Amino acid sequence: MSTPTMSYEDLVEARRASGVAMFNDNRMKLGIFGSNVSHGLMATHAETTYELTWEHGKKIAQLADRLGFEAMLPVARYRGMGGETNFNGSNYETHAWAAGIAEATENIMVFTTIHVPTKHPIVAAKESVTVDHISGGRHGLNMTMGWYKAEMEMFGGTQREHDIRYRYGSEWIEVVKRMWTEGEGVNFSGEFFEIKDAFSSPKPIQQPYPVLVNAGNSPAGLEFCARECDFNFIAFSDPAEAKDTASRVRGIARDAGSDLGILSYGNIICRDTEKETKQLLDHILDQGDWDVARQVSGGLGSESGSFDKIKAMQERFILGYGGYPLIGTPEQIVDQLLELEQAGVGGMMVGFLDYVQELDYFGERVLPLMREAGLRQ
Repeated sequence: MSTPTMSYEDLVEARRASGVAMFNDNRMKLGIFGSNVSHGLMATHAETTYELTWEHGKKIAQLADRLGFEAMLPVARYRGMGGETNFNGSNYETHAWAAGIAEATENIMVFTTIHVPTKHPIVAAKESVTVDHISGGRHGLNMTMGWYKAEMEMFGGTQREHDIRYRYGSEWIEVVKRMWTEGEGVNFSGEFFEIKDAFSSPKPIQQPYPVLVNAGNSPAGLEFCARECDFNFIAFSDPAEAKDTASRVRGIARDAGSDLGILSYGNIICRDTEKETKQLLDHILDQGDWDVARQVSGGLGSESGSFDKIKAMQERFILGYGGYPLIGTPEQIVDQLLELEQAGVGGMMVGFLDYVQELDYFGERVLPLMREAGLRQ
């Protein structure tokens, strides 16, 4: 990890000593994902009390905070993804959202998500410091290189080729880190940015800067994560793939002289009995927005796969943006989380069909079992 003032080991120790939640001793970190966009993470018409209003979103965050969750993680969207639901078409911008959530909560980390091509690094650095101060040092930054072509084209030009996006992102985060850590006169001359005599004050409360996350799993993405980030956001189809991916990611990080925490994401579908859980799962899929699932899976190149593979990809999108869904009774959910933790996954960013009602249920029925299993303190 490139840090201008301290070694990787000193950085981790500083984060732990200052009480940064993502560096606590819980073996399985928990975060709420996607509560800033319409339909959350599920592309379905299934009934829910979830709605994209400020008061409702604040209620979700405050409940997660009381339950001891480590993070609130938003989805960055500038346009809907189509289908009957225009999935995520209504959304809150993530820096302004994070500032409000920070003021409404006490302990939980509040992340922003940025598509780095959409925001100048000097502006992003200043906005993130503002959230870090509002939150008392609880801010984190999730960087994406911009994967949704139609969205990126809203900002002019064309979508950059994959590895070029990471070259752009490398320059972008170097400028941001220098704005966070250096005094007056930051100058930078690169392939994408020319920065002259820049300065930003105040500096972040977190030292040397806020927690950084990226979801890069390609060679270019993994190299970027190993050099610049605290956590890598991985995707997988089963625990065996999770174990292989986590091991590969950590190996690349070690070769770069650092380490990476491993996070993933998925919706939780949980009821007291297997029968009730299956009924809810079937209802979500029966009411799914299959139009947007077909559009997104097509954009990801699944037309060349088998029918079963395509259908599975579409179901995974409906059930939670292609993440790894946790489905079962409370006991089964904890067994699944244990299996993921043993595979090397240290945190799950989760969503629900009905965030408030099901998060309350999760706190009553699942969290105590996680503590019994040693996943939470």
